[in-house]
Formats: sequence, C-alpha cells, structure tokens
Amino acid sequence: MRSHRSQRSRRPGGARDHSAGRLPWAVWRTTPSRSEQVTGAHRNRPASPGVWHRHGDTAGTSPDLGGSSMKIGIIGAGNIGGNLTRRLTALGHDVSVANSRGPHTLAELAAETGATPVTAAEAARGAEVVVVTVPLKAVPDLPSGLFAEAAPGAAVIDTGNYYPKERDGRIAAIEAGLPESRWTEQHLGHPVVKAFNGTYAQDILERPLPAGHPERMALPVAGDDEAAKETVRRLIDELGFDTVDAGGIDESWRQQPATPVYGLRAGAEAVAKALAEASRKRPAAFTA
Repeated sequence: MRSHRSQRSRRPGGARDHSAGRLPWAVWRTTPSRSEQVTGAHRNRPASPGVWHRHGDTAGTSPDLGGSSMKIGIIGAGNIGGNLTRRLTALGHDVSVANSRGPHTLAELAAETGATPVTAAEAARGAEVVVVTVPLKAVPDLPSGLFAEAAPGAAVIDTGNYYPKERDGRIAAIEAGLPESRWTEQHLGHPVVKAFNGTYAQDILERPLPAGHPERMALPVAGDDEAAKETVRRLIDELGFDTVDAGGIDESWRQQPATPVYGLRAGAEAVAKALAEASRKRPAAFTA
C-alpha cells in the first residue's frame, strides 16, 4: 500500500490503550463491495483477524439503514463536498447540497449528479447524515438551529481543519489546546464525527477499493456518539475505504493538520500506528 503523500495533490480536506503490544484503534472492514455483492465473491474471501465480513446485503442498496438509501445533506460544495456529492449520489443516496452563495450557483453540480441544491438552512432537513465541510472560520456563521429538523439521531460529519495563517485567523480556544472538532461541535450545538479532514478530495473519486483489497486506504474516524460514528464508518466503507476508530472528540487532535496521519494514504495498520505516534504540540505553521 502506498503510504506517501502525493507531491501533485492539493492539501487534504478537512483514551489511549496502554496494553503492551496493542494498538487502541479497531480496524473495521464491514460490507462486501458492490461487485462482490453481485458475484457473491465475498463468500469465498478468507477472513482476517479483526475484520468483520457481513454477508447477505442486497446488491445496489446501502447497508447503512437496513438496505435502504439515506437522505444526506452536504453543507459546503468545495473539493471535499463536491466529490462526496458525486460519490454519494452515484451510490443511490438522496443528497441535498448547499454552499454559501445560494442554490442557483449549484446548478452545474446538480445537473451532473442529480443532487438537490438547497440553502444551508434546508440542507439538514430530514437528513440522516449531514456533512459540514466549510472553512472553520465560517462555522459560527451557519444558521442557528441547523439540525432542528434533521432526522432523529442524525450523524453530523465534520471535515474541517484549522489553518490560522492562510485562512481562518486566530481562534483562541484552539490555540489553547481545544480540539478543532470540539470547537466546531460547540458552535454547531450538535455532536460531530470527525472524518475526511485529512483526505485528498480527488482520492474520494479515484482511490476506492473493494473490502479486503490489500491496497485499500483507511480513514481515521473520531466521535463521542458511538451510534453516529458507526453510521459514518459504514458509509465510508460503502464509499470504498476502511476506517480506524480514532476514539472520541477529545482524542481527535491526533488527526489534525501536521500530525502523522494527516494526508496519509495507507491501510488500517499504518493509520493506527500514525495515530499512536501523534504529538499534541501544534507546529508553528499551524499557530497564529
């Protein structure tokens, strides 16, 4: 598996276990791929330690909610938001997408994908998953009560990163050590699951692989709400990537910019190792 950072790609998006010899983050390769579901090949695939293969999913449906597609809202239509819109609509999900300039500016993306362009205030309405993929400095400007009409137990994905020098300016609480996603969560007023913040946007389109493939990339996922985190991990698996449970939001600093896992293109074991090696000290390039 290639674990280097691409020289051509743009910047990525958006309690420690002390048992001897163990990594604290669990590898989760869940459902068979679409092609495996069609051919039944996953039934002959050898099991691996720590890997759960779920059998019996119906081809062409999502595994997330008992085989049905999900209603997903995406707030932010930049590199990450745009490519998630492309992939999730292609997988059959009902996607609404919003940006800061209004639905009329999303006509091209809507025509390409079949997604519904909406305002940010409408994006979470009825949604079972909401992706917030906006610059950190824009989070406080999102509409209040954003998730009031979301589906009960909606999972909210935070893809954001703090870039104080080039974009966001100084945020005192983050500079003082508050994890970036905890700051976002406090402003949103809803628990978040941190994912995709260290993922290159083009990889969402170009690097998905079937479950069990030796070069399948893994993404770290952090969150306090275990049910929401499970929903997000299943969705990422459906997108073609493994996941590594990176703990709760208080531990999510391990996947922030300049940590070993940020921008890492590697499998689950390498991602878990990178999370374990992270330092809480913020490099000068990422302080104001």
